[in-house]
Amino acid sequence: MANTSRRQFLKASLAAGLASLPALSLAQQSRVSTVAGTGVAGYEFEGTGGAPATETPVNNPYGVVIGPDGALYFCEVDSGRVRRLDLESRRLSTVAGNGEKGFVTESRQPLETPFSAPHEIRWDEQGNLYIVERDGHCVHRIAKTSGLVTTLAGNGEPGFSGDGGIAVLSQLRQPHSIAFDSRGNLLICDIGNQRLRSVNRDSGFIDTLSGTGERVATPDSGPLNGTPLLGPRSVDCDPDGNAYLVLREGNAVFQLDIEGNRLQRIAGTGEQGYSGDGGSATSATFNGPKGIAYSRQDHCLYIVDTENHVIRRMALTTGLIDTVLGTGERGDGPDGDPLGCKTNRPHGVCVHEGIVYVSDSESHRVRAISGLMG
Repeated sequence: MANTSRRQFLKASLAAGLASLPALSLAQQSRVSTVAGTGVAGYEFEGTGGAPATETPVNNPYGVVIGPDGALYFCEVDSGRVRRLDLESRRLSTVAGNGEKGFVTESRQPLETPFSAPHEIRWDEQGNLYIVERDGHCVHRIAKTSGLVTTLAGNGEPGFSGDGGIAVLSQLRQPHSIAFDSRGNLLICDIGNQRLRSVNRDSGFIDTLSGTGERVATPDSGPLNGTPLLGPRSVDCDPDGNAYLVLREGNAVFQLDIEGNRLQRIAGTGEQGYSGDGGSATSATFNGPKGIAYSRQDHCLYIVDTENHVIRRMALTTGLIDTVLGTGERGDGPDGDPLGCKTNRPHGVCVHEGIVYVSDSESHRVRAISGLMG
């Protein structure tokens, strides 16, 4: 290590102080393992009762989330399917998607419905499942009561329209991410329109929450209304009224105070790179981040730094950032030590009962990191 680099490393380590020591200790104890996928893209019908998850191929998994039944659900952008992994039996099954691409407005059974490049999935408090489709320019909902698929937002045509009206009649352009805020409104990363939009849970109306449609740099702070967003790619929320927004082209993470109508940069300088571990997240650099999850258990953000092929963790209490999965090089594993396990353009992340689940997209696997939280 060059003297200059060594001094920078020591300076960052000292600045982190004692607050970083627990994270480093836990990182050394953590383990990563494959929970779904074989490493080869594909799809095989699982049959009644599902199939062994690590012996069954998956195809470019993206969004990943825990369902109300405690199972792990993820969507595959290439096959258009939503899969369910029973975390007890470790068996995999398909719950939505017929493997075709297209847009339909009428109600259909989930396994009879085409989905066009689904990027993320979410559950609401009532047990309804929502699927955002990049190439379908829409958000679909699978109702718990009827089990049918209907359209919640977007008319299937790319564009920008509909603010102030019913969401199902609006136009979106390549929406990528969805999340429910603390009031139950659905946030949509309408990345093709450079906007974050919100669907009101009571009225079903859609509006722009932030973003102007301009493809220009986002300032470090400002009001939500009227402030440009450079590549609003992924969003998650905490129970206190905050949203956390990843800017893909902006290479940064912003905290959004929805009720206070303010946004603030909390991670990333805006420059492209891979640096800053052990120090303040505001001084770190990212390379095309594309996923984020808020963890209530340790009050941290888990950030998918996709083009660096790593998962990074930001402690909201200290503002410090570190890497919890990946080497910074593109590859496939091996399982074991998370910091020795290469990944291949990961996209999705979620946290459940102290375990961090990651969709290692182009390795065609879902991985789980244990031991990060003691």
